[in-house]
Amino acid sequence: MHEEVAIEVKSLVKKYGDLTAVDGISFTVHKGKVFAFVGPNGAGKTTTVEILVCLRNSTSGQAKVLGFDIRDRKGQQQIRKRVGVLPQDFNTFDLLTVKENLNYYKKMYDGGMDIDELIELVDLKDKANALYKNLSGGLKKRLAIAIALVNDPDVVFLDEPTTGLDPRARRDMWNLIDGLREQGKTVFLTTHYMDEAEVLADTVAIISFGEIIAMGTPSKLIVKHGGKTTLVVEEGGKIVYDLLGQMFSDVRL
Repeated sequence: MHEEVAIEVKSLVKKYGDLTAVDGISFTVHKGKVFAFVGPNGAGKTTTVEILVCLRNSTSGQAKVLGFDIRDRKGQQQIRKRVGVLPQDFNTFDLLTVKENLNYYKKMYDGGMDIDELIELVDLKDKANALYKNLSGGLKKRLAIAIALVNDPDVVFLDEPTTGLDPRARRDMWNLIDGLREQGKTVFLTTHYMDEAEVLADTVAIISFGEIIAMGTPSKLIVKHGGKTTLVVEEGGKIVYDLLGQMFSDVRL
């Protein structure tokens, strides 16, 4: 069965003077899938996202989002209408409530999702009338995703959405992202975390110094490049840690 393409990138390059931030990368993202772009700070992840959402011009190469060329002015207008973006350093109005913030952003579009449904989707019903400044880090990220969804986009770009979150908030964010895929949204996720990519992504691309050095399904990448078997024991405590330490050399609590 032929899968529809949401994002198509060919030989994309972005240079800043002598610095090449994105160095001839190519990849395809299919509709309704989660694509994870994994790499350290400065690898070129955010620059690629900014090019694809028409916030930054490329130096050379080609890219289409939902069939629209990122270099065509009319195409850019269509892309901006049909994508949602959670930037890495998201912030919004401290003295507006969750609901007021969402209503503010929705007015920028002709249509979009029902605000009450959106609040329920990101599990903020109990915080609908809470001020943004009083939310925890995890709840702020949930609101950020809600704002990225306010126009009911076909493609959602999430730039490192779990950075700085505690383990529980991070898991909640994973569930939310997984729910977007179940709704048929295409998700372009950038992250530092290999475990996050393994759990969430249908396809993973690993980028380093602007070049994609590996790409494939999480399972195939692990088989090809992993080289080790990892056993994760949850809620084992120190007793299990000491026991495993007697059998294996590399055990971490």
